[in-house]
Amino acid sequence: MRKTIDVQAAVAIAANEAVAAKTQGTFGVGGLLLDGQGNVLKSLQNNVVREGLVFDPTAHGERQLIDWYFAERAKGAALPPPDEITVVTSLDPCAMCTGALLAAGFNVVVAATDRNAGINFDASGSFAALPEPLRSRAAQSFYYPPVLGSSAYAREGWGSPPRGLFIGKTIAEGTQALCSLAFEATEEKVQALCSSDVAQDQLRDPATLPPAHPLVRKLRSLYPEALTYRCAPQLPDAGLAPFIRAAMEKDREQGGEGNAVALLDAFGNLLLCVPGRRAQSVICTAFMECTRQYAQLRYMLMRDASPPEQLEIGQYLAHPRDGTFVFARGPGKDAQGFMDLGAYGSTMEGPLPVHNPRQFQYVQAGLPQEELDAVCAAMPPFYRDVVSIRPVQVESGALIEALGEPRHSREGEPRHSREGGNP
Repeated sequence: MRKTIDVQAAVAIAANEAVAAKTQGTFGVGGLLLDGQGNVLKSLQNNVVREGLVFDPTAHGERQLIDWYFAERAKGAALPPPDEITVVTSLDPCAMCTGALLAAGFNVVVAATDRNAGINFDASGSFAALPEPLRSRAAQSFYYPPVLGSSAYAREGWGSPPRGLFIGKTIAEGTQALCSLAFEATEEKVQALCSSDVAQDQLRDPATLPPAHPLVRKLRSLYPEALTYRCAPQLPDAGLAPFIRAAMEKDREQGGEGNAVALLDAFGNLLLCVPGRRAQSVICTAFMECTRQYAQLRYMLMRDASPPEQLEIGQYLAHPRDGTFVFARGPGKDAQGFMDLGAYGSTMEGPLPVHNPRQFQYVQAGLPQEELDAVCAAMPPFYRDVVSIRPVQVESGALIEALGEPRHSREGEPRHSREGGNP
């Protein structure tokens, strides 16, 4: 097992992982888990992109490290509790990873700044991008060590220094520069890859494919009920309720609070309806599972396909930006809710299409709409200005009633009267 002696040595390992990620063609970010004695429990790189294809929009270093920790502990590994472990990351965590880190309870040491998506994007140390209940928790667990020097990479330290190895220590200016440059060299290219896909006018309806078609069989091997429900595009109705209820019950069985997330395509077809797996990992929410499963399905199909076959896959199983995510329960102000908002931003990885501003919908409200809007408006610039995240409640009063919550009035928003099940 590798061992570090101070924060500089730990950040150097994270920087090497970031360079490996850059070489792989994904975001140039890396990280590691350290115990209180400086032992490296695990180090890894960002894996959003593999072999030139989107593998998993949630595969940021911090998220992977957290899931690794809980998976190992489930196998019986004798690992310290989260509050005795430090995640060292080469780049300021995004909203998704910040929510995941706070939900899991790890200490965090951060090297480079990310002024677009980083939780401390303004370098103020105020954590104002977080909902109020989470700010004090971040201030107590996040640490930004000082970087000595006179260049743009130098800074004073702030935050709550973890115990032991990190007290009074600094990051070398060159190591900090390497962390920044590895990410800057990849950011725009990978964002463009993640948000690019088949144009809307080229999309094809998978419901027109025969049941024996390989795409249909692969989709139904993941979710047997795929393509058995259909609504008007972007307008989920009461016919979706049985699928959501079944996934909500599964979510409770698997350690969750009864949430579920459905993915509808641009034609209104149900592709997935997924519960979380919180008993396996505290960050395996229904949305994290849904967006990950769909991305990895597309990756597995496209990995060995020819260019014409890849085009066909993208036409029938399109980027989710053209469809609709439907949450049984919308995000709240807790760490998992903030993580889901961030993971949604990472899934879109670019502006929502003009034709689909209601891509993110929920049935039951986790917060009143105005409070949820305020949470989204306070997020780092990438989420509020580029993706423009704004979850909204579904239009269908019958769907809301079917899941047991009265409709919230939304003054000034249009109402749609079409109700019913499968057309």
